[in-house]
Amino acid sequence: MTQPPDQPPQGGFGAPQNPPPGGFGAPQDPRQATPPPPPAQPPAPPQPGYGYPQQQPGPYAQPGPYSQPGPYGRQPGPYAQPQPGHGYPQQPPQFPGAPTPPPGGGSRNPFKGKPALVVGAAVAALLVIGGTVYAVSGGGDKKPTAGKSHDATPSADTSTPVNPGDGSGDGGEDPENLNDGRKAGEAKVLWYKQAPDAPGSGADAPSMWITGKAAVKAAYKQVFAYNVGNGNPTWAPISFPQKICAVTPQKTADDKVVVAYMSGVSDNAKCNQLQEIDLGTGKKGWSAQIAEGALFDSTLNISLSLTGKTVVVGRSQSGTGYDVGTGKKLWDKQEYTGACFPTAFAGGAKLISVASCSAGSSNEHDEVQELDPATGKARWTKKIPKGWTVARAYSVDPVVLYLTNEDKKKWNVSTLKNDGSLRSQVDVNESFAPECGWAVLSRDLQGCTGAVADANTLYLPTEAKSGPNEVVAISLDTGKEKWRVKSPAAQSMLPLKTDGTNLIAYVEPSYDGGGQVVSIATGAGHATSKLLQNPSGAAKIESGFYSKVIDYVDGRFYISTTRLTGGTRTKEKLMLAYGK
Repeated sequence: MTQPPDQPPQGGFGAPQNPPPGGFGAPQDPRQATPPPPPAQPPAPPQPGYGYPQQQPGPYAQPGPYSQPGPYGRQPGPYAQPQPGHGYPQQPPQFPGAPTPPPGGGSRNPFKGKPALVVGAAVAALLVIGGTVYAVSGGGDKKPTAGKSHDATPSADTSTPVNPGDGSGDGGEDPENLNDGRKAGEAKVLWYKQAPDAPGSGADAPSMWITGKAAVKAAYKQVFAYNVGNGNPTWAPISFPQKICAVTPQKTADDKVVVAYMSGVSDNAKCNQLQEIDLGTGKKGWSAQIAEGALFDSTLNISLSLTGKTVVVGRSQSGTGYDVGTGKKLWDKQEYTGACFPTAFAGGAKLISVASCSAGSSNEHDEVQELDPATGKARWTKKIPKGWTVARAYSVDPVVLYLTNEDKKKWNVSTLKNDGSLRSQVDVNESFAPECGWAVLSRDLQGCTGAVADANTLYLPTEAKSGPNEVVAISLDTGKEKWRVKSPAAQSMLPLKTDGTNLIAYVEPSYDGGGQVVSIATGAGHATSKLLQNPSGAAKIESGFYSKVIDYVDGRFYISTTRLTGGTRTKEKLMLAYGK
């Protein structure tokens, strides 16, 4: 669709959505069941999500300046409380009369890609939402429409037993026998780690960083590092006095990250303690305490992002840049002309800021800026049409944004040029389903797995209906479909990254079969080749990561949880590594 840069397409961004077949919370395969973490607050009425489900008319609508407008809801000016982010963990809705999964066991979440649940009050809220997207179709005068919801042989394995660990890297026997009966052609489980104990209310285990030597993982109050080949500890765990509340998803070129942890355990505790860590040595670098912002600009919850030599701390209505090497404060990004309050940041190759502007007025809108990471000054500003909210950044280089319109119950994916002007909008009649993370009191722009972009193409997974899903390649110049490839198995396939020539994707495990890592040629033919076939002996554990972060680096595949449910009688899973 070709539109003026600051105008929505004819008929509006996106298409109206409908509830899934069978209604919200329809029964699922019991083999896929995984208990969700306990909600922090009593459930609230459902809010509109990533295309589906959408807000229902009637008593659930909450008009007015203090409404919860949806998972990517606008931050209404200085009196706003930040809105929750895009769905995680993918927890079943708690509608009246809907069954609630019992606590305990299970291998996978039965509600993956299903309706959302908003839990919370003005200052403490969690949003849980599935990952289904309904794409627009057509162009010109045609109105958009919604996509319908619709040679191994046994061999003995004589490899070294898997090191399960206990979260501290102590190792031990292999009680799971994950490589027992490994078939020809299957990769090995290189090592498996169990999580540290967590409180009954649960705990975060955010991100995962892979270096040339170590796989590093944050969990609750600690950061662990394991040798990529054998899982032995590369350095002693780093412990913090309080729980970890934010981390930089990115690392620097010399393997530095920044971790934030809470100031205490009271209800008034802030996420304001920063600590730099060298992933190569496990040594702590500089530390700092984040200053509070102005009225209503809180550090109760923050976001961290890293671009070049700058780490950005995002509060509810402002941001601060620090030199990642020294901890020196570089700049503040605060309210600017037009009553615009920066509410979210995305890092990586470029630094992107999203602001809520003129809240409560007839000119209420979002704005996107690219910032100079050294100075915080805007290189360009893109005004988003009224009624549209920037929900996700699928990519920062090029800038690919996912937007939602609560009132019209539609969505849109827009790509911007290097000067911030509109390059294209996705124009594909399809239901897409990247897996997206959660946010607590923040707009998590970069929490999606399965949405990948290179210089000219966006790759998105379709929703699985009755068989394998597909990965669709979409031109960033036109928004049109270029090609699509079906998953090589009955399970869904998620794009992970590009390597310059090929698209790397993860095929999820079945109940009794391991997952796969595959390479898809982006040139002519789009042939799919298998890089790793994970062993069936570990399928139950692999499929049990109901909220996860995954990566494929140097021929090894890593999967780790992002949430500890806590209070279980058995050790929880933390991390699993595969290789040949």
